[in-house]
This record gives sequence, structure tokens and C-alpha cells, in this order.
Amino acid sequence: MDKQAAKDRFIKEFDQLVKELQEILTNYKMPQEAIDWFTKSLDYNTPGGKLNRGLSVIDTYAILKGTTSDKLGDEEYKKAALLGWCIELLQAYFLVADDMMDASKTRRGQPCWYLVEGVGNIAINDSFMLEGAIYILLKKHFRQDKYYVDLLDLFHEVTFQTELGQLLDLVTADEEHVDLDKFSLEKHSFIVTFKTAYYSFYLPVALSMFMVGVSSEEDLKQARDILIPLGEYFQIQDDFLDCFGTPEQIGKIGTDIKDNKCSWVVNKALNKVNQAQRKLLDENYGKKDDESEQRVKDLFKELEIEKDYYQYEESIVSELKQKIDQVDESRGFKKEVLTSFLGKVYKRSK
Repeated sequence: MDKQAAKDRFIKEFDQLVKELQEILTNYKMPQEAIDWFTKSLDYNTPGGKLNRGLSVIDTYAILKGTTSDKLGDEEYKKAALLGWCIELLQAYFLVADDMMDASKTRRGQPCWYLVEGVGNIAINDSFMLEGAIYILLKKHFRQDKYYVDLLDLFHEVTFQTELGQLLDLVTADEEHVDLDKFSLEKHSFIVTFKTAYYSFYLPVALSMFMVGVSSEEDLKQARDILIPLGEYFQIQDDFLDCFGTPEQIGKIGTDIKDNKCSWVVNKALNKVNQAQRKLLDENYGKKDDESEQRVKDLFKELEIEKDYYQYEESIVSELKQKIDQVDESRGFKKEVLTSFLGKVYKRSK
């Protein structure tokens, strides 16, 4: 099955999920206008992205079962897809709230949910409902499974970890008060590990592992020890592309410099600047005008940050490959899960 066909099949499961949530609200005797509102929020905020996190649950499950996603039986595909959509609901919850915190204007090529006419601060409650839907669906479909509590624990822990990353990001990189003294590569590592790596890389794999029954603490640790640094590499790559990639290449205009982001690129630069270069950064980083942004980009080129990135990339990929080679497959975990993730990230250009 090609990528588009796999995505189309996955999206069909979302339509069923929405119907189930509508039925649950109907059983609560919720007025139709409120059901319609929640439906609109679900449709607007959940299925519009690349869906990589959700699809990764199905792909990982299939690998661990020794098959391919198109050969999974209907019932096991539906359960794996449901866990995938629970991650996408978690993502939607994070993004609706994140856009309000950052006062963002657009998301996935359309206005942020809180900026849609008539929504405003109701989006705060909508974000809570997107998260709450996860646990309603888990209860309905997994209550009888012996790993049900493991799923709940995992979603709760990863949600908290992501919020810790968001907290450090918010207090470190305030758009209104630029202070580069708050930045460091250590802080960047914590932010991206907790804000991105756990829910984007570890969560899809761990969910699949629980479903298959390959979920000893040793195997979960094997997965975590590789997927977390892989997730950090992914975000560093994202930071790099935001600054050095073209809009045609990455599908958007990079804004990290203007938004005062605590990115890997600026932290790497801060470790290399002399006094005059630091002054230039302090005067231009986080400013909203194109001229200041260009001065910062020119400084990054002068400091050869691009060269540093490619050295880092080869180093981390070599390290991850060595770790994958040492994975113990005796209990049912498979190296292929990890090589598949690494293959999607290495030399990514968008």
C-alpha cells in the first residue's frame, strides 16, 4: 500500500471516531448545537496535519507482528488506528492551546482555531475536550484489555512531560522580552526532548508495543533510549531547516529568528560568537523586521553553523545506528522499528 492509500485508510477511521463521540454526547443528552460545535472543533483541529504520529502506530504494530499494515485484519487495524488517532487528538489539544499561548495567526495554512469567527476563548475549553476525548475512546475500546491501564499511564505521563517542555520553552523564550542569557544548548535539549521527542517518537512505538505484548521494561527502555535522542535530532533538524531551508523546500516561511525561538541554531551560535558578534545577536535576534533577521542569518553563515549541523547529523546518525545494532530482539522487539524511524528522519528536507 502506498503512502497516500495508507493515509486515506487511516482518515476513514477518523470519520468513525467522530460518529462515536457524537453518539456519546447524544447519550449524555447534550444539545445538538453543542454536538455540532464539538464536531467542528474535531474536524478543524485533528486531521489536517501530516498524521505521521498516528500512522507510526500502525506501521510499528505491523512490524512487530511481522507483517505490513495492508495485511492487518480489520479489527486489529481499527484498534491500532484508534491509538494513532488518540495521538493525533493529543497533538490537536497541544496545538490549539499552544497557538493561544504564542498568539499565533495560522496553523496548517488556515487561521488558528481561536481566531475562527465566533470561537475566541472557547478554544480553551475545546482544547480540554480534545484531550478528554482520548480517554473516552480508550475506555470504550480497550477497557477489557489487560494493557488498558498501561495505555492510560502512558498518555498521562507523556502529556505531563510535553507540558514540562512547553513550560521551559515559554519561560526561556518570551517573544516580548528577548534575553539570550536565558538560552543554552542544555535548555534546548530539555525543551525538545520533553516537548517533542516523547509524544512524537516514543509514544507511538510504546503504544504499539503494549498492544502486541512486547512491553517488558527492558524493551521499553531499549526503544526509549534510541527514540528520545532520535526525536531530539528531528527537532534540531527542524530548527536548522527553519533557518537554512527555503520556503519551497520546507513548505513554510521560517520564523524562529523573529519569534525569539530557543533553537539549536542560535544556541550553537552563542557558543561561538566573539564580543562584537554577541552584540549583533542581542540587537537583532527576536526582532520582527526583515533587516534584523537577515543580519542574524548572515552571522550564522559567518559562524559556519551549517557546517556544524552537518557534522552533528553524521555523528548522531552514526551513534544511533550503533545503538540499534546492539538492540536485543530475544523478547520480540525488532530493530526494524527503529531503523524505519531513522530512515524517515535522516537527510529529511521538509
